[in-house]
Amino acid sequence: MTLLKWALIFLVVLIIAGLLGFTGISAASADIARFLFYVFVVIFLVLLILGLTIFRA
Repeated sequence: MTLLKWALIFLVVLIIAGLLGFTGISAASADIARFLFYVFVVIFLVLLILGLTIFRA
């Protein structure tokens, strides 16, 4: 949940920076938020697959 929280924080920073016209900060925040979101999704899918297959008791 920490990765998802950070991705959402960077998304908020992106929106605020975009509204204020700071395009460089906005683009960097968007890249970081996108990267953290994808890492979260990959970790979630790996743990989901492991939970459904290996750790089934």
